[in-house]
Amino acid sequence: MGKITETKGSVFKIKRFSIHDGPGIRTSVFLKGCPLNCIWCHSPEGISPEIGIWYDKSLCIACGECVKVCPGNALKLITDAEPFIQINRALCSLTGNCINFCPTGAMQFTCSEIIISDVMNEIEKDILFYKKSGGGVTLTGGEPLYQPAFSNEILDSCRKKNIHTAIETCLYCEQNVVAEIADYVDLFIVDMKIFDNIQHTVYTGKQNIIIKENFRYIAARGKEILVRTPLVDSITNTRENLTAIEEFVHEIRNDIPIEHMDYNPLTENNYKRLAIPFSLKKHPESY
Repeated sequence: MGKITETKGSVFKIKRFSIHDGPGIRTSVFLKGCPLNCIWCHSPEGISPEIGIWYDKSLCIACGECVKVCPGNALKLITDAEPFIQINRALCSLTGNCINFCPTGAMQFTCSEIIISDVMNEIEKDILFYKKSGGGVTLTGGEPLYQPAFSNEILDSCRKKNIHTAIETCLYCEQNVVAEIADYVDLFIVDMKIFDNIQHTVYTGKQNIIIKENFRYIAARGKEILVRTPLVDSITNTRENLTAIEEFVHEIRNDIPIEHMDYNPLTENNYKRLAIPFSLKKHPESY
């Protein structure tokens, strides 16, 4: 018999003992890739589906070891200014030499390719905690539905082991994707950011029509749902937007709770590690 090939997916973090991504103690699996490009995104490393290099200057000791081993001369050491390491990403061939030789972990890949069994090995370490606390597993990101086959297999494997499953999603995908995954999900945590379609397009890069349609679909199926709205000043955190979201949700089903999530002011640091612009700063009224 030939060797069974497992489905692979891109994951940028697996966080154990999470208490903010659903009920009880949970393991949160962060999947890479997202169709939206919210200007306030807390996890910009999760937006692009492509692997990249993450440089944390706070861990860097400016030893220059990464520069020495880079085969494409993509790195440059600057000793008299921060960041100490400049990355020419056009020259970077992602060999991982800089990561392997960095003594402090300042250089990292933005994700890793992982198979289902390896994900489940991490998840199963805390089954006892799930049972004691009413917790389980949450797929988040990025956007888990950007990798639907991989997400389906993780959730299916969890359900077979009686592990509670949740998925944190923006619901921006074809409805057949939601339909295929719904049977494996105990709780949908839906990120509903901006109700107005034009404003949603301006700040996330996509319209929200399909999001609303998918929300109606899972609500009609009787799924347990929690709606979350990030509070970004002058964008999402306006009386008009929050009221419109609440009215929309409760007109569909009045038993769906809504949470307002405070915005993390340290988010900009993640953009600096990736050397990409923090678009929210272009809107000083919202920063």
